[in-house]
Amino acid sequence: MDVFAPAHRIAAQVRSGTISAEAVLRTFLDRIGRIDSEINAFTDVTATRALAQAAAIDRARAAGEPLGPLAGVPFAAKNLFDIAGLPTRAGSKINRERPPARRDAVLIERLTAAGAVLIGGLNMGEYAYDFTGENAHDGPCRNPHDLSRMAGGSSSGSAAATAAGMAPISLGSDTNGSIRVPSSLCGVFGLKPTYGRLPRTRSFPFCDSLDHLGPFARDVTDLALAYDLLQGADTDDPACTPRPVEPVSARLAQGVADLRIAVAGGHFATDGLPEAAAAVGAVARALAATRTVALEGAPVARAAAFLITNAESAALHLARLRERADDFDPDTRDRFLAGAMLPAGWYIQAQRARRWFHDAMMQVFEEVDLIIAPATPCPAPPIGQKTLDVRGELLPLRPSLGIFTQPISCVGLPVAAVPVSGSGLPIGVQLIASPWREDYCLRAAYVLQGMKVCSAEPPKAIG
Repeated sequence: MDVFAPAHRIAAQVRSGTISAEAVLRTFLDRIGRIDSEINAFTDVTATRALAQAAAIDRARAAGEPLGPLAGVPFAAKNLFDIAGLPTRAGSKINRERPPARRDAVLIERLTAAGAVLIGGLNMGEYAYDFTGENAHDGPCRNPHDLSRMAGGSSSGSAAATAAGMAPISLGSDTNGSIRVPSSLCGVFGLKPTYGRLPRTRSFPFCDSLDHLGPFARDVTDLALAYDLLQGADTDDPACTPRPVEPVSARLAQGVADLRIAVAGGHFATDGLPEAAAAVGAVARALAATRTVALEGAPVARAAAFLITNAESAALHLARLRERADDFDPDTRDRFLAGAMLPAGWYIQAQRARRWFHDAMMQVFEEVDLIIAPATPCPAPPIGQKTLDVRGELLPLRPSLGIFTQPISCVGLPVAAVPVSGSGLPIGVQLIASPWREDYCLRAAYVLQGMKVCSAEPPKAIG
């Protein structure tokens, strides 16, 4: 079978009996066994559990029982999600000494209930504080399009596994851009929903007031289907909205003729390399977007996101920093220590700036429905690169990869990251909407996929 086939097509074949869930699973397990040593996307492969679930799906089909919308589709999850029987690593050395999780994260449970088969936990930046995918403990996750380059972070394994045909769907997290940055660098679709839309229950936190969870896929229909299945209130996450489930899959084909679409100006238009501007231009032309909105407060929101992230994450890790500082990646440790020393007044001012930018964005969305912006300032840099040259200015690479994503995370807006088709390394674009309008983001992504402006192209660096 084709490992790059869309998840919804795989599920349809399993439901019809054209292929068994076990045969699907063994195909993907074989691919992981053959190529993951080069990519390093997986930290754990849950083959025994997955084979048992696949066998149960096949028995149910043979008995004439109805199967779920993702029947037999393999998926994997960033290793900050609880996976029953495994310690929740969160990319760290310290956490792998924790007792095994007793129960899966809620989002894993929801995909499993829909028939999807969990095949493993995925590599990530330590404690999600990373944009590169270079994990000091498990090794760097490599970009399937060029193994010498970064996969992006912190959901590095999620994007790389999906790009490489090892998991049609994967789950990741996004605090400052950790779904959108690896989506852009690895050339797959990703969705950061509105803050509070999906429950984070039984996942390891990073920065509570900024943490989001969401899916990756190679196909927009799959991305929308996964999002629909992941929705639902959960009182165990106090930030999760009590809004009813609002499915988007049935609305994908509505097109975008009724949407007012604009391009982000300001630093979104000036602080990236030519590849980023070209990707935005291609999407803008395809969606007939001729208007520009300045979003002049974005640099302030980005600075606020830095401070909020520093302060909240440092508070979370303070005991570990006191007791086991040497067991952190030094780069991560130093950022946490800096956060621990931030004056409280700075955090308060950052929250005020966040509110100000939120209100400014809501005014923008009175005039437009969807905003196009670059996802990253550049395609995937080589592993080990430390700086990025933007307009003649040498910037530190790690934080600069999130220059376009952080302001949007800061105010919790929904974003679809879409990979722009081309002959070189992938690079992505953000489709940004007002709160709870994930449907706008996904409708536009579906149009772009149909026009072949955006697609997840099979990587050339691996077989």
